[in-house]
Amino acid sequence: MTEETPGFEEKPDVPSGATPEDAEPKAAPSSASAAGAAPAGDTNQTAGLVAQLDQVRTALGERTADLQRLQAEYQNYRRRVERDRIAVKEIAIANLLTELLPVLDDIGRAREHGEFVGGFKSVGESLETVAAKMGLQQFGKEGEPFDPTIHEALMHSYAPDVTETTCVAILQPGYRIGERTIRPARVAVAEPQPGAAAKGDEAEAADDKESGGPDEG
Repeated sequence: MTEETPGFEEKPDVPSGATPEDAEPKAAPSSASAAGAAPAGDTNQTAGLVAQLDQVRTALGERTADLQRLQAEYQNYRRRVERDRIAVKEIAIANLLTELLPVLDDIGRAREHGEFVGGFKSVGESLETVAAKMGLQQFGKEGEPFDPTIHEALMHSYAPDVTETTCVAILQPGYRIGERTIRPARVAVAEPQPGAAAKGDEAEAADDKESGGPDEG
């Protein structure tokens, strides 16, 4: 049985050719060095997150712009469809009422000749009411100035009592829907008598001369 000698401390074996410092245990890295390495990793991670955030923001901006463009195109499409729908409706109504104009002309002639009576009167008035509800408007009156955009002159004459081309008779009334004329008023027109203006000017000059004589005296 081996006895341990008091005060003797056993040392680790040292390989031959090694210095005493090699036998000393290596110290662990200092806490300062470890603390310095950690912030570098955090900085790289933060930079990566910022780059990803920028990419997400860019993608979000592109998707938002696409959505706004699609919404604008849809609104334009809706307005175009609504405009086309109204136009088709107006054309359909105009075509229908155009076909009814001869009937309305017959009703007007019957009224002028005193034949608009009885059941025919009831039916005729109902038809006129329905046409008015659909937007049909009658125009054309005697004595109004001739307008080639809404009047069609079928007869022409001269008259001493007019100062401009005037509708003196309405042969067929005109009809419009809103601002659209579906039939011009067919009228007889009269123009001022040739030479009437010159005679009027001479008479006016003579009146001025006569009225000026006494003043001069």
